[in-house]
Amino acid sequence: MSLNDLDERIVHALAEDARRTYADIGAEVGLSAPAVKRRVDRLRERGAITGFTVRVDPSALGWQTEGFIEMYCRSRTSPEDIHRALSHYPEVAAASTVTGEADALVQVFAADMRHFEAVLERIAGEPFVERTKSVLVLSPLLRRYNAGPPR
Repeated sequence: MSLNDLDERIVHALAEDARRTYADIGAEVGLSAPAVKRRVDRLRERGAITGFTVRVDPSALGWQTEGFIEMYCRSRTSPEDIHRALSHYPEVAAASTVTGEADALVQVFAADMRHFEAVLERIAGEPFVERTKSVLVLSPLLRRYNAGPPR
């Protein structure tokens, strides 16, 4: 699904701040508020916009430790198997299959080092996991939450 320039600009505006009014977005992109609403409704119907959410600093929720776990799985482990197992961990913020030696890369937030270690051990104990490799985040340098490069 490709978006035209106007739809992309609306999506970027919403990605920056989903609480913006349609009138505010319309003023930025050169449309009336009702025209912006119609376009947003159409983008939602087509699945280009999948929802609206809030971004929360993990440390505000007590998650002080962030790390990434590379998962190395037994052969014949499907992405669905990995997804099914990881979906039970509230500490898992994101997980993706990847190229290279690892089969998946998992982003984890934990309360502290002991908590991270416990999550790592539980993930490593999944029946299809052969081994893991982890790294801890010292300082996040850049996080983007928008819908791609700005226009």
